[in-house]
Amino acid sequence: MKRLIIGLAITFIAACFILGGGTAHAKNGATRYAVSITNITRGQIISPPIVISHNQNFQLFNLGNPATDELAALAEDGDVAPLAAHLAGLGSVYDYNVAGGPIMPGKSVTIEVKSKGGFQLISAAGMLVTTNDAFFAVRGVYARPWSDVMVDARAYDAGSEVNSEECAFIPGPPCGHGGVRDTDGAEGYVYIHSGIHGNGDLEPADFDWQNPVAIISIQRVK
Repeated sequence: MKRLIIGLAITFIAACFILGGGTAHAKNGATRYAVSITNITRGQIISPPIVISHNQNFQLFNLGNPATDELAALAEDGDVAPLAAHLAGLGSVYDYNVAGGPIMPGKSVTIEVKSKGGFQLISAAGMLVTTNDAFFAVRGVYARPWSDVMVDARAYDAGSEVNSEECAFIPGPPCGHGGVRDTDGAEGYVYIHSGIHGNGDLEPADFDWQNPVAIISIQRVK
């Protein structure tokens, strides 16, 4: 039964919210970058992450400020569709793309995005699915055309749900309850997540982490 629940939860995460690549500008003369994301947690699955190329006017979020509704949807349920739709209308965004599936612990995915002069900053995000509203992110990493870039990614709390750690509000295994929000007592702002504490249905030994939670590599595609 537990294996069935885990399988269903992964299918929910992988199938419901996967989009193809998007664009905000024509791609004439663009440079392609391969962005590899490695999940270095022991027990957290990362939902299909989104990678964005943009200029300095775009901010995925600001610490201490409320998460946008689009980011909250990603952080609570791995639902990247609202964020992708929002990005498509922004002049500060050049390109974005979404992975074809979730990232299991110890595994990696590579997502390709295009960039050009003035739009050489890379941001990325994806949900840690056995949480209420935790997500990994990197923001505004400069994509260097002459050398590879590697950075660590922390886990953040969207502040849009309370961290009850109750399965009734968690999409990932062993819970499998997506689309249900626990907002009473939510913090209301984005901050660095403090992990799983065992105050609900989740065992820290299985699902807790120490930052960073992912490694991001950005490489020009030649």
